[in-house]
Formats: sequence, structure tokens, C-alpha cells
Amino acid sequence: MSMAVARTNGLALLLLPSALLFALFFFVPIGLMAVMSLLTGNPVVAANVAFTARHYLRIVNDPYYLEVIWTTIRIGLWTTLISLLIGYPLAHWMARIRSRAGHAALLMAVLAPMLTGIVVRTFAWMALLSDKGVINQILASLGLTTKPVQLMYNETGIVVGLVHIYVPFMVLTLTGVIGRIDERLEQAAESLGASPLRSFLEVTLPLSLPGILAGSLLVFALSISAYVTPILLGGFQIMTLPILIYQQISANFNIGFAAALGMVLLLVSLLLIVAYNRVLGLVSGQHELQ
Repeated sequence: MSMAVARTNGLALLLLPSALLFALFFFVPIGLMAVMSLLTGNPVVAANVAFTARHYLRIVNDPYYLEVIWTTIRIGLWTTLISLLIGYPLAHWMARIRSRAGHAALLMAVLAPMLTGIVVRTFAWMALLSDKGVINQILASLGLTTKPVQLMYNETGIVVGLVHIYVPFMVLTLTGVIGRIDERLEQAAESLGASPLRSFLEVTLPLSLPGILAGSLLVFALSISAYVTPILLGGFQIMTLPILIYQQISANFNIGFAAALGMVLLLVSLLLIVAYNRVLGLVSGQHELQ
């Protein structure tokens, strides 16, 4: 009994530094933001501060803020979907390639963009998508357009930039999951008369669903919280929650309302995580029944 207690105490001591670090840099900031979103002012500099729900009521009652939330979610959904469509074939290829050199080359191709900062990559897309950028110059020289195609300062440009930035996260997540799927299952399905396409749809795809959900969760959470790419490629024409939060702090210094918007952004991510766990639980239950 004493040995078990000593082992438990030793494990607690080992976990204590990481738990303190996690509490200091996660729970404390989130807790302060949650409290600030419920106060009428900053208690450090203002007197007679009281609790209120007016910041959240302002979000709910104003269609503008609801539209900003929906725009943020829509951009995240499009980014996630396109990243999945691009990343899944590449991840499947990386997981199934037999050549070690080929796998290393593909891995380097996926990781290479991550070695460059997000700001630099976004400016590169600005050079490609602007009215006088490379794409519009090529289209004009080929006689396909008479005026520049609007590729920037809209949701299309933002999604393109975000997909380029976050596809590697999708690919790396999927590669690990697909790589753990036994290839003999696909071979067994094909030996029983299934075509390669049917074998993929009924064997590989269902077994890789946890990776799809995890990669989608990661990309969506990163997309809805992105600031640099939407503000550069959107040019304040497309308003998202991170940009709105920045404006509320920098221009209006409305910390309480900015904190409420931040909590809404956090709530969207938490709801996605809950939905992910539910779907994953249902998928696991179906596999156990089968």
C-alpha cells in the first residue's frame, strides 16, 4: 500500500511542473478573459465595476456581429474542406509509398512551406492574386480577360491563403492514421472481388475517419483564429472575429466586448471538439459492433 502511495506521489511531483505551466499560461488567461467579458469595465482603472451580460447581448442582438461570426465559420469550413480534398490523396500517397527516398522527398515537400513565416507566404499570395499580380498578368497576356479578376479582398483570396498554410497540418495528421491501416485489409477486399475504388470506400476511408476528423478539427480551429492572412488578403473588406477583436482593443479599447468576442470564438472551437468526440465515439462503437 505504501509503495502505491509513494508511486502516486512521485507521479504527482513529476506532473506538477507541467500542470503549473498549463494553469499559468492557459487557465489563468482564459479565466481572466471570461471574467472581463462579464464586467462593465476594467476593475484596475475603473471604479464601481459590476457584473453584466450586456457584451453578449450586444453580440446576439446585432445582426452585424452574427454575420461576422458566420463569415468566420464559413471561411473555416471552406478552408477545412479544401484542405481535406487536397491533403487526403497526398497523405494516402505518402503512407503507401514504399520507397524511403520517395517518402522523404514528399515529406520535405509538405514541410518546406512551414519553414517560411506566415507573413512571407501571405505576401507571396498577394503578389500572385493582386489586380496587377502574376495570375492576372498571365490571363491578360493570353487574352482571356479584359480587366483584372478580383482574386483579393474577398473570401476566395483568404481561403486560398489559409489552405496553403494549413494543408501540411492535414497531411501530417492523415499520414500517421493511414499508415497504421493494414494494407492486407485492402488486399483481402480486392481478393473477394471488390474493385480498388470500392475497397478504398469501404475499407480505407472508414478506418481513416479518425484522422479525417482530427485533421479537420485542427485546420478548422486554426483557420477561424487566423489573423494575419485574413487581414492582408481581405484588406478589412472581409471581417472575421480575430480582426474584430483586434479592432475593439486597438481602436475602441473596449476590452470587455473584445473578451466576449474571444469567448465566442473559444466556444465555437469547444463545440467542435465536443462534436468531434461524439462522432469519434459513434465510429468506434460501429467498428466494435462490426
